[in-house]
Amino acid sequence: MDLPVWQQLYSELKDNNFVVLAVAMDSREGAELPWIEAAKPEYPCLIDREHRLADIYNMVNVPQAIWIDEQGRVVRPVETAGSYEGFRAMDRSKGTMPEDVAKVTADAKKTYIAAVRDWVLKGPQSEHAFDEQHARAHVEAPDSKRAEAHVLFRLGQALLKRGRADDAEKVFARARDLHPDSWNIWRQTYPPNERGLAAGPEFWARVDALGKRRYYAPVDMKGMPG
Repeated sequence: MDLPVWQQLYSELKDNNFVVLAVAMDSREGAELPWIEAAKPEYPCLIDREHRLADIYNMVNVPQAIWIDEQGRVVRPVETAGSYEGFRAMDRSKGTMPEDVAKVTADAKKTYIAAVRDWVLKGPQSEHAFDEQHARAHVEAPDSKRAEAHVLFRLGQALLKRGRADDAEKVFARARDLHPDSWNIWRQTYPPNERGLAAGPEFWARVDALGKRRYYAPVDMKGMPG
């Protein structure tokens, strides 16, 4: 999640009964703290070591978001929170994207943030707020394989804490096989690079293997790229 962007939105809208609740899904002790501390967010930031939030809401990647109103109703189920596929067109040796791709990517983020703002200010009258029927239609219920994958992920973490790394890797491999769409599970079971991110050669090989399939699921929102 892009903490500075959400901090700006929170500062703007906090007097409208709005709060951002950020959750880092990172099983590695201390790995996420430098990012949070550098951003200095004024809203709550939690750490989900066992990916229980991902299990409950079927989160498969980051950044993803859920809109919840004052009554605790899910207004928009889990969805990609403004990110787009532009990074796949990046020159990996330079870390740069073509101008047209960079614009689409930046516009996607602006569109999503603007939609959140519109919802906060207009509530149910916002064109971006789903009614109960449409919200339910956007929920993808997890199947038994996904449920088992999350259980195995937590088992693998427990094995790691007991020093059983080889056994943990076997369990993680099974979890990845059962839930191949979960980048969250994959990311936590591969070693990070020098920046603390699981974005090494294995990551890019997995991204390339997607072919024409999406890394970020499309968002059903006016103005978002398809």
